[in-house]
Amino acid sequence: MAAPLPLRRDYDAPKLRSLARRSRDADQTRRLLALALIYDGGGRSAAAQVGGVGLQIVRDWVLHFNADGPVGLVARKAQGPTPKLTIAQRKALEEKVGCGPIPAVDGVVRWRLKDLAQWIFQEFGISLDETTIGRELKAMGFRKLSARPKHHEQNEQSVEDFKKNFPPAWQRCVPACHREQK
Repeated sequence: MAAPLPLRRDYDAPKLRSLARRSRDADQTRRLLALALIYDGGGRSAAAQVGGVGLQIVRDWVLHFNADGPVGLVARKAQGPTPKLTIAQRKALEEKVGCGPIPAVDGVVRWRLKDLAQWIFQEFGISLDETTIGRELKAMGFRKLSARPKHHEQNEQSVEDFKKNFPPAWQRCVPACHREQK
């Protein structure tokens, strides 16, 4: 079995307990108290029991503490997966959607997510799902719009005849007690 990693020499158990008392992060407090037990001469198993974790996790805490001090014991947010599109590729997609398709060049009269997925694959060699492209477009500020279908033989003059004629301004019904006396 390998020897345990030594802790930093610029801290001791009372200093770690003092930092734990002032900490507002419960996870950092638990980790500081577990490492304070190690400074007092306790074993790594006892520190793992105090922290409610396994020995490997205690070892990770020691590595983080040795590298960054008490700040290294604060819970960090995971970075998540790297985005498939770079900033330049997103900009190109935004320009392409903003300008609209050119039927002679793009072969479509309106952009569908399927068409954009194909364009991204041809342009950048990246295969993206349609839902991912939809999410990207929504993040860019685009909204999904669909035009109302219009019959090719529709007469514009007959449309005006069938429109409802509402009064120019809706008047609010005002009770008699609030009406102005003339």
